[in-house]
Amino acid sequence: MCKVPSRVDGRFRLGDPLGSGTYGVVYRARNIINDTDLAVKLEPLTNNSSSLEHEYHILKQLESGVGIPHVIWFGREATYHALALDLLGPSLHELFLTHNQKFELHTVINLGDQLLSSLEYIHSCNYVHDNIKPHNVLVGCGALEQTAFIIDFGIARECLTGTPVFASINSHLGVVPARHDDLESLVYMLIYFLCGSLPWLPKGRKKLSSSCILVRKVDTTIQVLCHGIPSEVATMLIYARSLAFSEDPDYDYLQSLLNNIHATLLPSATCSLDLSHLRDLIMHS
Repeated sequence: MCKVPSRVDGRFRLGDPLGSGTYGVVYRARNIINDTDLAVKLEPLTNNSSSLEHEYHILKQLESGVGIPHVIWFGREATYHALALDLLGPSLHELFLTHNQKFELHTVINLGDQLLSSLEYIHSCNYVHDNIKPHNVLVGCGALEQTAFIIDFGIARECLTGTPVFASINSHLGVVPARHDDLESLVYMLIYFLCGSLPWLPKGRKKLSSSCILVRKVDTTIQVLCHGIPSEVATMLIYARSLAFSEDPDYDYLQSLLNNIHATLLPSATCSLDLSHLRDLIMHS
């Protein structure tokens, strides 16, 4: 493994690793020019095409959208491709574990509302994310702490490279990913947040192959999968699975289903994600 540079582009001083993605490692960094924090993702240079460069070009085309990470700089540093981005907070995966693997209903519905809008925007730009999962959704920092950001666009539009647990059935079968696959993955994630698990999710340290997860996913009826949660969520899943490859999803219809659930909540339920206290716990641990 090549030595990680201490600085990138001369101005970004690297700190501790924040996490790793499909093809690179993300570091906390400091801009020594304007004294601000940011994130820098590094990918080793190879003879293959760069996933990080692919992600950079996609993010530049999506950069005006809400819930899309802001790109600061892209280039090469030593033996790495480097992508500098605005610093974001913890992932929904981290927050979920901190909250004993259960989110409040209004939090899940508000997340669904935001992420559905973000996916509609991504799809309108002719991209499919293809790896929607809790690890790839981060909350913002500061004034953006109530905003959910979708990250890791390096495999967007590629076939069956997403995470098996949250992948659509079509993705398991090797079908070229389409917009409805992102929506199916989103619904699985909402079910996971409401129920605390999924029937095909490996227990403990046990790992299941993609083929085993597919079998369990196909064998699990929607009635069993959505037992004990609002019926609108089951309707969303049925709708997502029913869409043809090139069919335009009716995002307004899906939004109305989420609105129906929200209308059943107590008046005290807010439109915020209500995750700030969990984010603070993680950030200061």
